[in-house]
Amino acid sequence: MILATDGRIEVVGRALDGDQAVALARELQPDVVLMDLSMPGLDGFRAIEEILADGGNRRVLVLSGSADPDDIARAQQAGAWGYLMKENIAEDLVTRVLEAAD
Repeated sequence: MILATDGRIEVVGRALDGDQAVALARELQPDVVLMDLSMPGLDGFRAIEEILADGGNRRVLVLSGSADPDDIARAQQAGAWGYLMKENIAEDLVTRVLEAAD
């Protein structure tokens, strides 16, 4: 809802699990994918790898409740462009998505 209220951002899809996130990213070719790490099926780390394996200019921004340094490092190793904590969502989400798209 936060993203949909900003006229500079078009939300083109919403996935309920990692497998669906990969399929939608391939189909819709978004500029930015907002990814949670904890999802049913394919976890966020693997989904990031698969989404980015297709090439293109897509960027993945992780939105997570985990501040665990290992999770942050794994997300970066998987190819995530950035990592945003859910506790900072109200202040930073729109700005970070626009930065990723730029």
